[in-house]
Amino acid sequence: MIQREKPEIIAVDNIFELAADRRELLSFMEKLPEGVKLVQVTGGLHPEPLVRLARKHGFSFNPENPSDEAETCARLADMGVGHEVSLFEDITKIKVSRARSLGRGGWSQNRYRRKVHGAVLQRSREIESALKDLSQEKGIRFETVNVKGFGGYVRSEFTVYAKRGEIPIHPMASNDAQVSVRSVERDRIRYVPLKTKHQRRKFTIVGIDPGTTVGIAILSLDGELLYLKSSRGMAPDEVVKLIAEYGKPAVVASDVTPMPGSVEKIRRSFNAVPASPGIEVSAEEKIALGRTFGYSNDHERDALTAALLTYRSYKNIFSRIEKKAPQNADLELIKFYVIRGASIEAAIEKARASGEPEKPKPKEHAEKPEGRAVDESLLKMRETVQRQSEQIQNLQEYLEELKKELIAKDRKISKLESRLNSFKKEAYSEIRKSKEIKIRDETIANLKKEVSHKSKTVKELRRRSNKLRKIQKMEVRGEGTAVKVIAAFTKESISEAKEKYGLKIGDVVFLENPSGGGTATAQILVEAGIRAVIIPEDISHAAEETFFKGDVPVLKNIPLERLKTLQWPNQKPLKPQSQTGKQKPMQDATKPNRTNCRASLKNIGVKGAEVWFKKSSF
Repeated sequence: MIQREKPEIIAVDNIFELAADRRELLSFMEKLPEGVKLVQVTGGLHPEPLVRLARKHGFSFNPENPSDEAETCARLADMGVGHEVSLFEDITKIKVSRARSLGRGGWSQNRYRRKVHGAVLQRSREIESALKDLSQEKGIRFETVNVKGFGGYVRSEFTVYAKRGEIPIHPMASNDAQVSVRSVERDRIRYVPLKTKHQRRKFTIVGIDPGTTVGIAILSLDGELLYLKSSRGMAPDEVVKLIAEYGKPAVVASDVTPMPGSVEKIRRSFNAVPASPGIEVSAEEKIALGRTFGYSNDHERDALTAALLTYRSYKNIFSRIEKKAPQNADLELIKFYVIRGASIEAAIEKARASGEPEKPKPKEHAEKPEGRAVDESLLKMRETVQRQSEQIQNLQEYLEELKKELIAKDRKISKLESRLNSFKKEAYSEIRKSKEIKIRDETIANLKKEVSHKSKTVKELRRRSNKLRKIQKMEVRGEGTAVKVIAAFTKESISEAKEKYGLKIGDVVFLENPSGGGTATAQILVEAGIRAVIIPEDISHAAEETFFKGDVPVLKNIPLERLKTLQWPNQKPLKPQSQTGKQKPMQDATKPNRTNCRASLKNIGVKGAEVWFKKSSF
C-alpha cells in the first residue's frame, strides 16, 4: 500500500511497533519510496504519552481503538508534532561493478574481460557526467574512485554528499554491468523535529559548554531532549545555525557563572534570556542530572547540566501556567512570555491577543486555497524578516562592542610596546654597562700585572743600587775593587754585560769562560777602556796579544769573592801567570820589549799578584 499510495508521512507513536530491532527498521526504511518520512509523533529519545500529547493539542481519542490512535498520530504529524526518524546520513554511495564473474575462461577470455570492463567504464562515465551536471546546477559535491582493469574499469565508486532522493540515479543491472545506490547508515538513530506548517518555530532551552570542543544540549519547554552532541572546532556561526534548526531559543544557559563571552555572543544572536546556576555545580551533581538522558563526554554533560538546571528553575512556573491557562491556549507562547518577564495573567492575554487575528483567516480564504497559501507564505516571510532584523540588530550591537574592545586592545598593545621598548633600552644600557665594566676590569687586571712587574723590577734595581752603593763605599775605604763579571768571552756576552750594569773606563772585568775569544772580542774590551782582565784559565794567544798591545793587564788565578754579577778580589798574594816561550825579564825599563817584572797590584786593589804588562805607568 505504501508503494502504491506514496504518502508524505508515515506517523506512528512508537517506531519499534514496525520493527523489532534496528536491523529490521533499517530494512523497512530502505524499502520506503523516495520522499516518504517516518515520524514518531510522541517525541525523540524520551517519548511523551500519546494521550497527554493529544490533550495538549486540544483533542482526545479512545486509546483502545487502533483506528482512533492511528488517526491521532496522523493529525499530530500533520500539525508538525513529532520527530522524523533519520537512519541515514546526507551521503549517498553509488557503485558500478561487473554484473557477473569472469571465471577461468578459455581462448576468448581476454576478449570477454575487455567487453565486461568496457561496459563498466561506459556506465561509470555516464554516471560521472550526470553527477557533474548535478554539481553545476545545485552545487552538490562528489568524489570518484576508479579501479582500472583490462580494457576498462573493474569497478567505480562515487561518494555523493547529498540525500538519495536528490540524486537522479537509480539502481540498475545489465548483462555486463550493474549499478547500486545506497545511503550511508548513521551510527545511531537520529530524531529530527518536524517543521510545523501552520505554526511558528518551537521555543527551546539551550545549554552550551564552550571551548575547543563545543557541547550543545537543546530542550523543549516541556523538558524533552531534542539534541545533545559535542563537536570539535565548531565555529560560532555553525553553532547558531544548528540551534536555529531546532527552534527559537527562549533561554541560552551556561553551567558556570559568569556566562562565558562566547556563549554570550550566541545568546545575543537570538536575543534570548541568559541563565546560569549562580553557584558552582559539583561534578557529582552534574553526573546525577545527566544520568537519566545519557551523554558521551564531559562537554555534553556540562551543556546538558546547564539546560536541565534552567528547565528545573522554570518547572514550577510552567506547571502553574498549565493549570491556569484556558483550554486550547498556546501554552508554549505563554511560557515564552513568562520567561521574558511577564506575569502568567499578562502572558495569557498576550497569547490570546496574538492568536485572535489568525482565526478569521481560514473563513475568509476557505474558498481560495491559493490565496491562503500566499498569505501563509507571506506570514512566514515576515516572520523570517523580523527574526533576521532582530539578529542583524544584535550583531550590529555586538560589532560595536567588538570595535570598542579592539580600540581598548590597541591601546593596551601600544602601552605594552612602549614598556617593551623601555625594557629593551634598559637591557641594552645594562649590557653596554656590563661590557664597559668587563673591559675596565681587564684593563685594571693588565695594569695590576704591569705594576707588579714594574714593582719587582724597581725592587730588583733598588737592591742592586744598594749593593753598588755598598761596594762603592768599600772601594772608597780601600777594602777592594769591584770586578764586573762577563759570562763568556764573546761579543754577545760583552753586549749583555754593557746593557746590565755598563762598562766604563777603569773597570776590572772577570771572564768566567775565557775560551773562544779572539782579537775582535778582546779589542772591544780594550776600546771600552777597562783597567784589567781577570781570567780563571788561559786565553787565546791572539787575545792575549791584543790585551798586551792595549796596555790591559791579564790576571790569572786570583781568588775572588762573588757578589751576584760582581766579583770581589781576595787580598792574599797569588802566583804569577806562567808564560812559556817569553823572553827573560830585563832590568832596563827603557826598552820597548816585553819585560818580566814583579809588580804590586796595589793600584788595582789586589796585593801580591804577578802579571805580564807593558812597561808603562799602571
